[in-house]
Amino acid sequence: MPLPSRPLRKLGFLTIGLFDEADPDKGHESTLQLIELGEQLGFDSAWVRHRHLQYGISSPVAVLAAATQRTRRIELGTAVTPLGWENPLRLAEDLATVDVLSRGRLNPGISVGPPMFYDRVKDALYPDTSDAEDFGYRRVERLLELVRGEPAAVSGGREGFEVFSDRVQPHSPGLARRMWYGGGSLRSARWAGGHGMNLLTSSVVKAEGPQDGSADFAALQLSHIRAFRAAHRDGEAARVSQGLVVIPTDSASPRQRATYERYAAERLPRTAAPQGPARMMYAPDLVGTSDMIAERLQAHAAFREVDEVAFALPFTFGHEDYEQILTDIAKKLAPALGWQPGT
Repeated sequence: MPLPSRPLRKLGFLTIGLFDEADPDKGHESTLQLIELGEQLGFDSAWVRHRHLQYGISSPVAVLAAATQRTRRIELGTAVTPLGWENPLRLAEDLATVDVLSRGRLNPGISVGPPMFYDRVKDALYPDTSDAEDFGYRRVERLLELVRGEPAAVSGGREGFEVFSDRVQPHSPGLARRMWYGGGSLRSARWAGGHGMNLLTSSVVKAEGPQDGSADFAALQLSHIRAFRAAHRDGEAARVSQGLVVIPTDSASPRQRATYERYAAERLPRTAAPQGPARMMYAPDLVGTSDMIAERLQAHAAFREVDEVAFALPFTFGHEDYEQILTDIAKKLAPALGWQPGT
């Protein structure tokens, strides 16, 4: 089996942070404990998903603010924050504040597009401007300008006893270099590269090109990575993080192995061909021993061109399952891919 052309340098994980509506504290506490465990295991980064009007983390920036006070080394990211739900100025303030609290460990991941089920939520979200909101790339550009410290007001200065700034405060100078774009298409990949962002690529990509049923996930993802780097000022050194679902079973109990295999089998049919009008292509979940998963990853065309990952935890498992998966990733799978734990 050929070795990856880029040995694994940074190991991360991604969680959705599910909770019970009747007891939301338990689910949020579980997420924070998993981030703490990730740091103890040497993971380089922990990422949280963003879910509105669901039973998952609706305010990842707030959750990560709490995580900054319970960790000291691990980087903290959002994968991703959909900007259609956000005011760029207010989000820039929140991101800068959490980056200061973390001492420069925040990695904000963002995406564009109208909010999911926009017709259902627009009257609550934008009651007066729903038809005028711009959900395109300009919204990202506004956020990037504000994070970089470009003017947010006509002027600062003093008004009576109060002093005002013309840019977002606090200002965190290194944050702009740690902004990520979650892209699943060639257009998004090129745009992110051209605007100097980092690229988050997940287990879902858009099947572009011939519609003859021959779409291959790894080849599609590879084309996005190469298009991104071709457009980026850093070229081959531009940062890309891959987010496949991997479930090692080295230390899993028989019950856990059966649960994991059933989960992957139920999701496998959707990986056979592009799905829906948007022709989205899904990667199979990787379940098995760490040696088996490492072999499959080393044969994955896109994985061979990245040196950072944020392996996604499955949606519906229990806390003890996530602990087992994270432990096996850090102690078995990642070392098989050439990774060494952070300290």
